[in-house]
Amino acid sequence: MQTQPTFLQLRCHLESIIVGQTKLLDRLLIAVLSGGHILLEGLPGLAKTRAVTALASGIHASFQRIQFTPDLMPADLTGSDIFNPNDRTFNFITGPLFHEIVLADEINRAPPKVQSALLEAMQEHQITVGGVTRDLPDLFIVMATQNPLEQSGTYPLPEAQLDRFLLHVVLDYPSAADELLILQRDQQSYFGADTAAVDSALKPETVLAARREVAKVHIEEVLEKYIIQLVGATRELTQIDDQWQGYLRAGASPRASIALLRASSALAYLNGREYVIPEDIVEMAPDVLRHRIVLNHTARTANVDADAIIQRILAEITVP
Repeated sequence: MQTQPTFLQLRCHLESIIVGQTKLLDRLLIAVLSGGHILLEGLPGLAKTRAVTALASGIHASFQRIQFTPDLMPADLTGSDIFNPNDRTFNFITGPLFHEIVLADEINRAPPKVQSALLEAMQEHQITVGGVTRDLPDLFIVMATQNPLEQSGTYPLPEAQLDRFLLHVVLDYPSAADELLILQRDQQSYFGADTAAVDSALKPETVLAARREVAKVHIEEVLEKYIIQLVGATRELTQIDDQWQGYLRAGASPRASIALLRASSALAYLNGREYVIPEDIVEMAPDVLRHRIVLNHTARTANVDADAIIQRILAEITVP
């Protein structure tokens, strides 16, 4: 694992900049190492944008932040053909999606047409404009945010697009001790240089090499079967609790099994191991499965949500 020490050093650098959000930083790194997209859900002021900006700086990737609004058009993301009157030809001007790391801020404020344009980019790593398909960078990752409170004027993401996110991370407030440290650091740097800059030797080429190493992280067949059991349980909730009959609209697909395996391998890599242990799977299961379990109104009336179901599944199903 030649790239492992460099990533562990980057993790330390990020923790020195972003205080009280260790889980957020780990999940961002896992998304980068897995080549998957990530949806960050949390209230304003929890360092979501700052963390993504610091990460892009740390791996020296081309970065673009897009503020999603209801008046956004697909061409605002993909780019468009612009007529050149001098030679009477159309030239394609690339949009912000042609960057390696794209921050989609408040993604649920974009209308369905924009979300559809983003869907092709996320799944196929390509964009089609004017009948011409163009490839996106190899490192291409969408890191999206959404505010859980403000629902007025938003467009909830369809299940098909949610499923394209490797992880759905729900953020909470920092502890009192961490918030005190945040205040002290802000006071020191308020009139100073930008503390989001990260001194790192990582390059996009190193990240792609690290992904190949993550793919080689060993996992026993018994743990692969454990992953399949966990994901399969989301499709038959009555196997876990008879009272949940009729709560489910859809469970997690095989894409969730693949995502859980990749995320667990990346977590093992970040923790300095060349093999997956059951604790890696248990830790990543909520973020992988949270957005892939679709419940109906009956479940919401009974105050049952996806997180409660996942925790119950993890408690009931153990490693064979």
